[in-house]
Amino acid sequence: MYRTLRLAGSAEPAGRSRRCTSPLDIARLVHPSDWGRLPLSLCRRFEAGHGPAAYRGTLTCDSSAIGAGFAWLSRAFGAPLAAMRATDLPVVVDVRPAGHGVAWSRQLGPAQFVRSVKSILPDGTVLERTDGGLGMVLDISVEDGTLVFTSRSFFVAIGPWRVPIPAVLTPGRCRVEHQAVDDTRFRFTLTMVHPLWGATFRQTGVFTDSQKDLS
Repeated sequence: MYRTLRLAGSAEPAGRSRRCTSPLDIARLVHPSDWGRLPLSLCRRFEAGHGPAAYRGTLTCDSSAIGAGFAWLSRAFGAPLAAMRATDLPVVVDVRPAGHGVAWSRQLGPAQFVRSVKSILPDGTVLERTDGGLGMVLDISVEDGTLVFTSRSFFVAIGPWRVPIPAVLTPGRCRVEHQAVDDTRFRFTLTMVHPLWGATFRQTGVFTDSQKDLS
């Protein structure tokens, strides 16, 4: 029987000013020496107090047949998984504070839209939850100058609660890497690997940070 846990609020309260700054303090979850080895441009994008921003770039996407099956099933939760094979797919990512976390809204090509909110619970647990209710518990690490988010487990949010999903019923372990290319560009790479079926999704591409205040 699943044990239910209260989920931190992730919806943006009505009337919240667009000028509010990021409440997501990733730096405090990483050892100071590791954080100090990250490029300053990468630290700036994830530091507490960062205002709204927009990143534009292109992705190369691939998914397996099993991945396509999981993407089809995810339609019941707002279709957060993109089962596509594409090269140089235009993508726009809008990032802004949302309640107790930060919302990442992604426009992939003309038709795919995914929004999720990253938040930190009082005990330091990092959650990422899509608008459709699917979510992940994340671990954060620094590897060779790259900031890495790795899924520890998946859940379905039902009201203020989250219900764990067995690993075999998920698209696999999710790993997201942010790697600086230079002061204004970074490489984003997402991979998902199922414990039985292997790689299900892969996305990689370079994005440009305009460094403009969008508040």
